[in-house]
Amino acid sequence: MNPAQYSFGDAGGIPNNPHFPMLVYSNAIDPLAGDPAIAFETLFSRNGWDKGWRNGIFDYAHYHSNTHEVLGIAVGSAKVRFGGTGGAVLTVTAGNAVLIPAGTGHERISCTSDLLVIGFYPPGPAPDLIGETGSDLEKMRSNINSVGRPSTDPVTGAIGGLLNLWNRSPQVSTSLGNPTNTEF
Repeated sequence: MNPAQYSFGDAGGIPNNPHFPMLVYSNAIDPLAGDPAIAFETLFSRNGWDKGWRNGIFDYAHYHSNTHEVLGIAVGSAKVRFGGTGGAVLTVTAGNAVLIPAGTGHERISCTSDLLVIGFYPPGPAPDLIGETGSDLEKMRSNINSVGRPSTDPVTGAIGGLLNLWNRSPQVSTSLGNPTNTEF
C-alpha cells in the first residue's frame, strides 16, 4: 500500500512538521466488511498504536506538538483542511486513514451527519492539543522536532508506509494545484 504524501511549510500559528510528510492511505480497510470502527481499532492496535478514541474531527485548526496521530474514517466522509492556511483541503471517506505527523494542523470544514472517526497514537505521552493562537511557538517547534519516527506504521505495521517514507530530512512543500477538490 503506497500512501499519498503531503508536506506543508510553516503556516504561522500552525508550525506543521519540517521532517515528516502527512500520509493518506486510500482503502486502508474495507468499510463494508463488518464493523469498520472495530476494523480500524484492531488494525491500529495490532500495529502497536494505542490511546484510541471514537469521535469526529474538531472544527477548528489544531495540532499535537508531542505526538503523531492516525485518523481512520470508519463511517461517512469529511472535508478537512490539513496544514493550516494555505494547506490542502481533502475529502476523506470511509475506509481511508490519515497519518498526521506531530505539528501538522487539521480542522474539519464539513462532514456528513454520520461521520465516525477512529483516532490512535504511537506509544508515548498523551497528546497535547494546541490551537492556532496563544501558544509559545518556539517551544512547540522544539517539541515537534523531538518527536521521532514510530517503530511501526499504524496501517502497514512493520513494513512500508512511514518506515519507508519518514526520515529526518526537511521536506519541501508540495504544490497541490487545486487541493479543494482532492478526494480519496
